Amino acid sequence: MSEIQKQILDFLKRNRVSTTEVADCLGKTGVLDDIHPVNSGMYSVGVIHYIYGHSESNWSIHEQARDVREGEVVLMDGIHVNKRALAGELICKFLIYYRMAAAVVGMGHMRDANDLIKNRFPVWCRGVTPVGCFNNHVEESEDVKRIVAERRAKYDGGIAVCDDTGVVVIPRDMIGPEFLTRLENIEKQEDIWFNCIDFKKWDTYDTVCLKRYLEEDE
Repeated sequence: MSEIQKQILDFLKRNRVSTTEVADCLGKTGVLDDIHPVNSGMYSVGVIHYIYGHSESNWSIHEQARDVREGEVVLMDGIHVNKRALAGELICKFLIYYRMAAAVVGMGHMRDANDLIKNRFPVWCRGVTPVGCFNNHVEESEDVKRIVAERRAKYDGGIAVCDDTGVVVIPRDMIGPEFLTRLENIEKQEDIWFNCIDFKKWDTYDTVCLKRYLEEDE
């Protein structure tokens, strides 16, 4: 992990920077569509470790889970799985307890929702279903290989921020001193805005649109 990755992760964790704020820093982009937490009140941040299942099989997920490192956010993809669950309690428990992943983010469905909830696992996904993938080995088609290469290049090594609002990804090529400054600035802006409405009793139009607080600094 690079020094700037460590600095950004530390800032995110210490300040519990929300997905909303991170998305704003990304120009209101970066969200993983339709992904929601299984448990409320969770906040997880980490470098992304991309793994995947394909062709209605999660064999490769079991295989790749062994390589997850402590503190990583596991981004679990499903390619041509036809809405079958990518994983359930067993894989999530292994990743969170024994590989010490910060979170599991399924770009598809999960199962064993009752156990994921009971154990308060930090899991995000597109939905739940009792129907899972098969755990048989399937050779990767050229189409699967192409999709994996594209998505691994897009996500692996980025930073995922996960909370009640969803999951936002800071792309690898955005991770640098400039982005850390953006995070610092948006935290300052949030403090100013809430000070204006809580203590100065301004309305949100004066605060957000007109930015009257800038006049006071002149």
